[in-house]
Amino acid sequence: MLPDDSPIRQGSGQRTDARKDPRLDWWREAKFGMFIHWGLYAIPAGEWKGEKIPGIGEWIMLRARIPVAEYEQLAKQFNPVHFNAAEWVSVAKRAGQKYLVITSKHHDGFCMFDSKYTNYDIVDATPFGRDPLRELAAECQKQGIRLCFYYSQTQDWHHPNGDGNDWDYVEETKDFDGYIENYVKPQVRELLTNYGPIGLIWFDTPKRITEAQSRSLVDLVHEIQPACLVNGRVGNHIGDYASTRDNVIPADLLDLDWETPATINHTWGYKKDDEDWKSPTELIQKLVDITSKGGNYLLNVGPTAEGIIPQPSVDRLLAMGEWLAVNGEAVYGTRPGPIQGQEWCRTTTKPGKIYLHVFDWPTGGQLRVAGLGQKVSGAYLLADSSKTPLLVSSTPDGIVVAGPSSAPDAHDSVVVLTV
Repeated sequence: MLPDDSPIRQGSGQRTDARKDPRLDWWREAKFGMFIHWGLYAIPAGEWKGEKIPGIGEWIMLRARIPVAEYEQLAKQFNPVHFNAAEWVSVAKRAGQKYLVITSKHHDGFCMFDSKYTNYDIVDATPFGRDPLRELAAECQKQGIRLCFYYSQTQDWHHPNGDGNDWDYVEETKDFDGYIENYVKPQVRELLTNYGPIGLIWFDTPKRITEAQSRSLVDLVHEIQPACLVNGRVGNHIGDYASTRDNVIPADLLDLDWETPATINHTWGYKKDDEDWKSPTELIQKLVDITSKGGNYLLNVGPTAEGIIPQPSVDRLLAMGEWLAVNGEAVYGTRPGPIQGQEWCRTTTKPGKIYLHVFDWPTGGQLRVAGLGQKVSGAYLLADSSKTPLLVSSTPDGIVVAGPSSAPDAHDSVVVLTV
């Protein structure tokens, strides 16, 4: 088991052979994905009956303890006429994100897809009447982005036998086993049958789920789509790869396949008063930090009830995409580099190359690099299409690379060291 202070979320893990499993190769290459939290909670957007509800937007039903009968009425108002699957997938593509994970059912129990196991879904219960997941599936296939689904397998505040709602239902009398067998599994089967190839199923908050139930969900996914991955939040240290706690980046290199799910502001689901956006520089450096330690960055957007991704999110994602268009070689398909634990830089690597990501460019441009463990035969700036050589000299501790006097890039200047 992982220690209590581990950055990896409890209930997350991976099969012992996962590090050698070729099914994860695409995911290991991808490094960067888009998370989308979208549902009925985008309508109240953090407020209920005129009161601002603390916490993340998609948890408003629990935080405000809204009765099922009241929360259900939101479905009659949900009409995201500005939803455009092509635009959403295009934002992910231009941001340099390689896969897209969208909430098919979050903890509020509302299904964002057409399910024959409930009428509490976007096709049957809303004036919108369309299945956005079907439209996203078509666009992801067209634009070359892998489609993936989030599904809340344990918490369901709407279903009488789901976990978490103790204000409408009595927890001790719930048939949770029946909920898993007769509702969760059939819906997971729908998601893996009706939308084409799915890259992964992203489960969440395992809570009361047993080891046998977690394993049976993983087996079900692999039975229907053998190549589909399952994240570690299926519970009980089972799954194809691990997840950190929300917005947590480990301090050190981790020898496992892992992912950091993260927000651009402070909420996952749309919350109208959360305007504290991370800067493009912070987001790019987080992506590089995670990549340098062997992880993936799953960065979230929370669309509005009208179906619009907030412009501040779009602006920041596109800025990341512009940086990746020039420097993506140092991110995609890389492995952790030899230098770890330095504040001023991060390193990633490919055969024959070490990518030195310089966050804090030194005055005068003299980059003093120690701990490479390999002989350096040359250096150049990745952003320099002509690959003009930079002067490299040896020192007792390592090397000095003579770069420009000022930082070539405002976010992260990448120096390629050939080894």
